[in-house]
Amino acid sequence: MLTFSYTARDSKTGAKISAEVQADSENAAAKLIRQEGLSPLEIHIKDGTSNNPISKFKNRVKSKDRILFARQLSTLINAGLPLVQSMRSVFDQTQSKPLKIIVGKIINDIEAGGTFSSSLARHPKVFNQIFVSLIAAGEVSGTLDTALERVAFQQEKDAEIMSKVRGAMAYPAIVLLVMTAVIGFMVVSVLPQVESIYKEMPGAQLPISTKLLLLLSHFVIDYWWAVLIFLGVMIFITTKWARTGPGKLIIDRAKMKMWPIGQLFMKLYMARFARTGTTLVASGVPLLQMLEITAKSISNVHIEAALIQAMDKVRGGKALSTAIEGDPNFLDLVPKMLQIGEQSGQIEQMLAKIAEYFEKEVDNQIKTISTIIEPVMMVLLGIVAFILVGAILLPIYGLAGQSGLGGG
Repeated sequence: MLTFSYTARDSKTGAKISAEVQADSENAAAKLIRQEGLSPLEIHIKDGTSNNPISKFKNRVKSKDRILFARQLSTLINAGLPLVQSMRSVFDQTQSKPLKIIVGKIINDIEAGGTFSSSLARHPKVFNQIFVSLIAAGEVSGTLDTALERVAFQQEKDAEIMSKVRGAMAYPAIVLLVMTAVIGFMVVSVLPQVESIYKEMPGAQLPISTKLLLLLSHFVIDYWWAVLIFLGVMIFITTKWARTGPGKLIIDRAKMKMWPIGQLFMKLYMARFARTGTTLVASGVPLLQMLEITAKSISNVHIEAALIQAMDKVRGGKALSTAIEGDPNFLDLVPKMLQIGEQSGQIEQMLAKIAEYFEKEVDNQIKTISTIIEPVMMVLLGIVAFILVGAILLPIYGLAGQSGLGGG
């Protein structure tokens, strides 16, 4: 059941009424409103979204739900069911509330005379341009079930590879988080106790390393609110900057060049380019349109710009392999394999092989990075532990030495 907000006119009094009603569709909601003796003027699905970041996160459609939607719909259409009936069946089976709301809106749009692809395009945060373009191609060619199966496979592969990359980044992130928590505890809780012991002993001098850490400790304890405000402002500014043109240019270039993640991201981008290209070409999308859609799906401004330049060259009569050959934003193997595909007339199959190759390379690169990161993190932890332990134990040893001299 969906919740609809509506405005209606009371047929007896002529007064306007605004309220809510629960129904399976907009037509069902209108029927219920009329049964109450009202004439509906406006009916809208109440999706419960707000500007609250937590609310936006809760209302986000997950990749697995979108993939399941495409697969279920493909199966039902392949079985011979009409589109609207298939959509209603998927609507009933959908467990995700945010997706259920959107599917309800799409059903209403189709019943009002819109095409399936145009109805999907009204929800760009859920169905990206790849999804919409493949469905549009499927509608034109009469192979909507095949198009849905292809888009599900493409998005499944993309989600799988991104999950592996996030997994590789999770270990160092967790270690750094734990390290920060330990440093914070030692600085705020342990060091002040060492200082209090020294204050009780006339003439005792703290080592310089301990004094420096104590300055930090006092500042954090006395001005903790300022520290929190500063961190909050820095996170906000950094997040905003990362979404701007200059910020994206720097961050995306760092992803491609920074050790040890540079090679990982380059192979990830090549796999995404080839996998998306394979799906679009197989669905009958023209080469120039494929490049335009793929450029926007790569999520890297430098590769996007390179693909747009390649479009101009292809439009001028050059082959795609020639258009990207020598471009530092593409690994050398990509244009070489593309050239073989162009010469043999099997560019779709060659793009699929490129995708498979780089997907395996991403797996290997993740294993390599994991092997490198573990000793690097251990060394970093050792350095931090040495500094902290030295700052705490040196004063204690100093006290023990003074006690020994006094006893002698």
